[in-house]
Amino acid sequence: MAKYVFVTGGVVSGLGKGITASSLALLLKSRGYKVFMQKFDPYFNVDPGTMNPIQHGEVYVTYDGCETDLDLGHYERFIDEELNYTSNITSGKIFSSVIEKERRGEYLGSTVQMIPHITNEIKNKVFEAGHSSGADIVITEIGGTVGDIESQPYIETLRQIQYELGRENTFFVHCTLIPLLFGSDELKTKPTQNSVKDLRNMGITPDALVCRVPYPTEDKLKNKLSLFCSVPKENIIDSVDVGNIYDIPINYYNQHIDEIILKQFGLPIRKADLAYWRDLINTVDNLKDEVKIALVGKYVELHDAYLSVHEALVHAGYVYNKKVIVDWVDSEELEKDIDLKERFKDIDGILVPGGFGNRGIEGKIKAINYARVNNIPFLGICLGMQLAVIEFARNVCKLEDANSTEFDPTCKNPIIDLMADQKSIINKGGTLRLGNYACELKKGTLAYKDYKQDTILERHRHRYEFNNDYKELLEKKGMVFSGKNVQADLVEIIELPGHKHFIASQFHPEFKSRPTKAHPLFMSFIKASIGK
Repeated sequence: MAKYVFVTGGVVSGLGKGITASSLALLLKSRGYKVFMQKFDPYFNVDPGTMNPIQHGEVYVTYDGCETDLDLGHYERFIDEELNYTSNITSGKIFSSVIEKERRGEYLGSTVQMIPHITNEIKNKVFEAGHSSGADIVITEIGGTVGDIESQPYIETLRQIQYELGRENTFFVHCTLIPLLFGSDELKTKPTQNSVKDLRNMGITPDALVCRVPYPTEDKLKNKLSLFCSVPKENIIDSVDVGNIYDIPINYYNQHIDEIILKQFGLPIRKADLAYWRDLINTVDNLKDEVKIALVGKYVELHDAYLSVHEALVHAGYVYNKKVIVDWVDSEELEKDIDLKERFKDIDGILVPGGFGNRGIEGKIKAINYARVNNIPFLGICLGMQLAVIEFARNVCKLEDANSTEFDPTCKNPIIDLMADQKSIINKGGTLRLGNYACELKKGTLAYKDYKQDTILERHRHRYEFNNDYKELLEKKGMVFSGKNVQADLVEIIELPGHKHFIASQFHPEFKSRPTKAHPLFMSFIKASIGK
């Protein structure tokens, strides 16, 4: 039977519960245990797929096509494990499932209530993750903050799980804030005391506290927290502010939190293998020189909207010992009468990521045109690929009205069009082309050189595709279609061989990038940008 670690948050949001959960998983995996991760989000959206990226950040996609919270990206990047549909559960999914069961009569006429029906459904999701993954240890993060109304069903479920499985099979980590009071320069424990009291009032006493602090705390403070929160002093962990995010797992390791967890579970404390992670930290701490990439998007006011893209760029920089600086370019600003040469004068490469809707589209096309004409390294992703094809059709093939039916349903030259199996779909949520699809690469191309293999698997999230009716025309003008999905005859990668570096993919390569294993397309792009 799997063991379960639950990570809750208190006092304020944004304390780094996701990074804490990921760090615990990394440490336990380093000791030879199979780990799996899961996130419970209390919002009533079924998934983040229809949520505005400005409000919620990027939508992360798992290999099996589940649209999830961006925290799953943190999880996968830290532990280098592929997660799935059991890894992101929302209140929307829980309540939808319960209501569907009630409509089918599965509750045999019972009055459907928060307890036991909602809590049982949550419990099922916890145990499903343990059973389906075959993991030794499942780490589940509870979104929100203790005290939130929306989180109460989850906390109650965890209380029941602790009662049913016992403390030898469950471990509760509570992330909290120890604020530094301005003026007196004192670290204050009262907010944490109150947060733990709220948790205990709901039937759970945390086994460990992870305290966000500006600097390491003294024994006096930990003794006070231990007394008032009923947590052993050695189980109170400092989560100190760091300049390098990859230092966080090592900080926790030095305070033995993974050993504390394994002792409670009665599991052997095997030797940890963290050499590769220390090498990563050394690389990041000693990067030389910079390479500057313009990321041209329409959600740039919230950088988390492009979190995985940013991380993939940074990972590729590690390979070449370079610090990647991202210049966040608002595509709508480019639609104004501005000097593009002046705007991009310090730029080493241009990247156009995915997105939906027609706002800022012409600005992205102007950026792509500037990269193509001025021989600046370019990488397009999803919508970025579609716009690269539209730009080429307009300015090289002279199809001036070339467009996507997403932006102009009546355009005469629909270079990008709705997939045939998408035309009858009404619901927007969960109906895109999602998850892993195979792509065959054409030998002798940049894509083949990057991947060094015939067939690849990459994750998708889109509804529109390249219109094959225009393939012959674009090929005559010099565009190479270097990757395609054979089963559906869909274009996956395009490139321009006469260019310094011009390549774009319909899929999202950023979802498979890891800090210790940069993605081939991003490595190739950064290498070319350094060369510029």
